[in-house]
Amino acid sequence: MSVNRNKPDLDELCRAIVCLRTPEEAAAFLEDICTLNEMTALAQRFRVAALLNDGEQYLRIVRDTGVSSATISRVNRCLKCGDGYRIVLDRMASEKTEKQD
Repeated sequence: MSVNRNKPDLDELCRAIVCLRTPEEAAAFLEDICTLNEMTALAQRFRVAALLNDGEQYLRIVRDTGVSSATISRVNRCLKCGDGYRIVLDRMASEKTEKQD
């Protein structure tokens, strides 16, 4: 599933996200722009992506997170066919490796 990237509002939101410099700034922005349920759902999806990326099985993810198998399936499809999760997960892994060296 692809978002219409030609919408000016979406472009502005993406520009706003890119200008955030710290996790604290990102948290403040998310708290302002999202409801608590939306933030929770986003955080859960990202955790599922990280777990799938680490090779965890669906049943264990369901048990450990409480996320539905439908959500896990959607995240898995995005992880395999999309770019967003892959960019972030790879970049975070690279930063972690750099800090360890």
